[in-house]
Amino acid sequence: MTKFVALAFLFFSSNFIFAQKNKTKTTETVKPFVLGVIDEIQSKELNEKRILNIYLPEGYNPAEDIKYPVIYLLDGSADEDFIHISGLVQFNSFEWINQVPKSIVVGIATVDRKRDFTFPTSIEKDKTRFPTTGHSDQFIAFIEKELQPFIEKKYKTNDSKTIIGQSLGGLLGTEILLKKPTLFNRYIIVSPSLWWNNGSLLSLDSEMLKENFNQQTEIYIAVGKEGLAPTAIPHVMEVDANLLAEKLKESKSKSVKTHFDYFPEENHGSILHTAVSNSFKFFYPKQ
Repeated sequence: MTKFVALAFLFFSSNFIFAQKNKTKTTETVKPFVLGVIDEIQSKELNEKRILNIYLPEGYNPAEDIKYPVIYLLDGSADEDFIHISGLVQFNSFEWINQVPKSIVVGIATVDRKRDFTFPTSIEKDKTRFPTTGHSDQFIAFIEKELQPFIEKKYKTNDSKTIIGQSLGGLLGTEILLKKPTLFNRYIIVSPSLWWNNGSLLSLDSEMLKENFNQQTEIYIAVGKEGLAPTAIPHVMEVDANLLAEKLKESKSKSVKTHFDYFPEENHGSILHTAVSNSFKFFYPKQ
């Protein structure tokens, strides 16, 4: 009986030790799932350090001569839009999908979007509600003078530059389009907050509306069923987005192409994923 107990103890002890070894071995083989890289840039224009979340396409090799389009994503923090937009880019660039060329995605992590994405307003109530607003000129200078040169120097990029902005990000995308249209050649503007400063951007003139504007520029605008904006003077999000599209379609330049989408089944919170996916069909139509 004593021998039996001893053998049983030895058997269970061996199994326990074996299990512990296997558990240790399993733990040791766990590796992080890497989606991209986290980079950072010290900005003189903004007087702060900015975090960049960067997706590099499959096969990216800095030692090779292959260069890639760059997609700049506003609201590009890891807990905002970076992961799902990078996933859309990856999926659409799979060889069996082949909708989008392999691209680099640069997610600009958010610090203060009301400060960075809005220009000064004359609406006193908005100045009080959002006291940090009105500094988009500094953020645009950051993109133009610091961010784009930084990305183009450090990564393998070609001349294709797209910007994606939604809500206040769409407002900023529209401001860049109208004031500095050559910063990007593709614009994805989703549910833009054009109500800001009582819709003043909608009456802004722009060189890209003139006949002699010759940069090939493609603009995709989308809006969902979103209703009234938070303004004293009524603004309907769908109407404002449609007015912007109509304004751009009236450009005398043959180099400007504009597409407008309305998604009644989507709202302000859910539209971005659907809109970006559809924009790729406009930018890269299959023959």
